[in-house]
Amino acid sequence: MKTPTVSTMVAAVALALAGCASVPPDSNALAKRDIAGAELSSSIKLANEGWPQAQWWTAYHDEQLNAIIKQALAGGPSLEVAAAHIGSARSSLSRSVADLGVDISAYANANRQRYSGTGLFPAPIGGAYFTDETLRLDLRYNFDWWGKNRAQVAAAVGELNAGRAAYAEAEQALAASIAQSYFRLQGAWARLANTEQLAATQDALVQDKAKRIARGLSNADEQRAAQSELNLMRKQQAQLKADIEHEREALRALAGADNTALADLKPVAVSPAPHALPARLGMELLGRRPDLQAARWKLEASISKIDAAKAAFYPDLNLNASIGLDTVKVENLLQAASRTVYLGPTLTLPLFDSKRLDAQLDGARTSRNERIAEYNQTIIEAVREVAQGGAQLQGIEQQIVQQSAATTLARAQLASAQSRMDHGLTNNSSVLNARLSLLKQQDADLYLQQVQLLAEVALTNALGGGYHEEAPLATVTK
Repeated sequence: MKTPTVSTMVAAVALALAGCASVPPDSNALAKRDIAGAELSSSIKLANEGWPQAQWWTAYHDEQLNAIIKQALAGGPSLEVAAAHIGSARSSLSRSVADLGVDISAYANANRQRYSGTGLFPAPIGGAYFTDETLRLDLRYNFDWWGKNRAQVAAAVGELNAGRAAYAEAEQALAASIAQSYFRLQGAWARLANTEQLAATQDALVQDKAKRIARGLSNADEQRAAQSELNLMRKQQAQLKADIEHEREALRALAGADNTALADLKPVAVSPAPHALPARLGMELLGRRPDLQAARWKLEASISKIDAAKAAFYPDLNLNASIGLDTVKVENLLQAASRTVYLGPTLTLPLFDSKRLDAQLDGARTSRNERIAEYNQTIIEAVREVAQGGAQLQGIEQQIVQQSAATTLARAQLASAQSRMDHGLTNNSSVLNARLSLLKQQDADLYLQQVQLLAEVALTNALGGGYHEEAPLATVTK
């Protein structure tokens, strides 16, 4: 029988390759939205242009706020989930990297057994006891000709980069939630102090009505109306006190603090910080929104998984080798005659596995389409949040201008009523009503200030909160 020639072997390999499963075409790929053209409406403009800075909350110069956010970012409970996702992604990357290159393992075995006297081996082996000792070093090398392992590593790197971006997103969301809860707390404190003045003034007006009734200068209905208004103010006081406790507990939970923490928080005057809005968004929004970066990296990972699924359609060639020692007598283990050597390539051809491979590739492509849809939706949501945040702040600024004018007029009205009473031209009731009017305008001032602070934080968060993408992992050596 003739030994097969080289040309015959090459022809056999070519025939085997021709019989491998064919990769089905990708006919349902979704289109990826281009963020470069993302722009805001020309009607949305703020006084300042730009992007938020890192640690944007320090612009409010509030040491209490800075301390709470610092504590939360050092180990808040809401960050633990994001950190766990990063740990899982790192483990997956380590497993994928382990499949690259040479796999080396050591094997040692020793056993003692009696061989059958009527079995395969004749005497002196049959019917005797022997101890079998083996020491072996196994080596396996995957050539990865079609890039399957490299694609799996790239997918794992993409998942890890997505996890890092998701952690940054969780940090920004946590800082924004703390700032908004803190501003609601300070706003409730400020409005409570103003409402206490309102209630005191309204109570004085009720007493004044009682005196006028006693003198026959007023009727009981006026006193009842004043008393009803006082009751509503006291109701508002109770609501504000409940809001204060609610926000204090919210801050404790966000910071991961116990029930004794934050007890020393005190009311402070908070002023709005200079806020800005970029003239256009475009690609810069991609680099400044951590959720967009996470969506992009998830998409990149899904594309790499498609590459790995495609590579599974082609032959897989591995090289296995081992060197070692094997003997049935322990005293001969280290002798040269006990050495063993093995070298053998392994070729795997997916000849009859097309249905499973097709399903695997289709699943990878479907997952890619899901990631594209999520990425496109994230872009739409990001632009919407920025546009709505900018429009809301723009509207609040216009309201503040009108509200400031109303407060100025109420203050002038009080000064006029006080002057007229000093000259005996009016009674105390007119002054009390003018003071009530001013205090109500001041309450509206405080409410608008709180709304403005909350809108500033919302816009800052929509613009990425000063986030800049970290240097992404690009190779498995990092």
